Amino acid sequence: MLSWFKFGFKINDSMATTTIKNVTDHLESLAPRSYQEDYDNSGLLTGDSSAPVKGVLVTLDCIEEVVDEAIQNNCNLIVAHHPIIFRGLKRITGQNYVERTIIKAIKNDIAIYAVHTNLDNVHAGVNKKIAEKIGLKNLKILKPRKDTLSKLVTFIPRENAGDVLNALHKAGAGNIGDYKNCSFQVAGEGTFKPTGDAQPYIGQTNQLERVDEIRAEVIFPGYITHKVLRALKESHPYEQVAYYLSRLENENQEVGSGMVGELDKAIEPFEFLAGLKKQMNVKIIRHTQPTKEVKKVAVCGGAGSFLLPSAVAQGADVFVSADFKYHEFFDADGKIMIADIGHYESEQFTKDLLAEVLREKFTTFAIIFSKSVTNPISYL
Repeated sequence: MLSWFKFGFKINDSMATTTIKNVTDHLESLAPRSYQEDYDNSGLLTGDSSAPVKGVLVTLDCIEEVVDEAIQNNCNLIVAHHPIIFRGLKRITGQNYVERTIIKAIKNDIAIYAVHTNLDNVHAGVNKKIAEKIGLKNLKILKPRKDTLSKLVTFIPRENAGDVLNALHKAGAGNIGDYKNCSFQVAGEGTFKPTGDAQPYIGQTNQLERVDEIRAEVIFPGYITHKVLRALKESHPYEQVAYYLSRLENENQEVGSGMVGELDKAIEPFEFLAGLKKQMNVKIIRHTQPTKEVKKVAVCGGAGSFLLPSAVAQGADVFVSADFKYHEFFDADGKIMIADIGHYESEQFTKDLLAEVLREKFTTFAIIFSKSVTNPISYL
């Protein structure tokens, strides 16, 4: 991103003021909170969203030690992957690490923001970062989500169709995978009779009017419905805009759990495991016995055993994830190799992802990596 300093401009206070909400809104443009799992607690956990940002500390987990780092580095916003408040708090008395972390953050005016399973569930999120570290290509969501897409159908005078559709596309409607500005259009005739106090764009009061119209259909993520409808109403020439919405059961190829991709060429399983250990900076890998050469690889950051059937169904040769229980390893059943690299280890590069996203957008405050190793597990 170009810096004002490159051209000799000085950033004044009004130009430099970025609020916590500005930062969290940007993160939610990548990972909408509506994509988090029902059990999750992503979002702003402490702090005033209207406060100006002094600095951002990026971490995997927010614990007391990380809050101390934020204080030392003059960062008043911590962006974490895992939410420190996961279950309901009935009291905050400092009796455990969660309560002590919250107390310290509030006392020092430090906001804590978590972007958890919503970042897991987007194409450009946690699992893509893992796939890139391993060197996978031809990436796609392992288990796409249903019920996240909506369809808008509206009716537009032929001469206004281009302007209205452009407004809808600008609002985010009509994007399907790598294709943008997608729509379906059918020409037809609309009829209406203005009555009472109507002020029609076309036609006369109490007279039946016939108009050449375009029936236009666009698909969009359901969470931007209000934005799409606002664009429709602001761009459409009619006083009363005719439209209807429907929720789609289609799988959304951009949203869902895990990721699957391919290596450049098939390699021996132990060669893959040795490379995985180096690429993901892990000390130990718990794995089932290899069954075949590795070409197709499924991944899931964090606890991913629930995706094992999907990895098998997608024809993956190995499933890289974490937190498998003893008996769950039997579920590989000779069909796939499970490679459990550890929860922290699988998600450790999420900090890089978050920092990259923030640095592309914001240049007027420091974005710092936490140096605290928050992994609660040690290895001999």
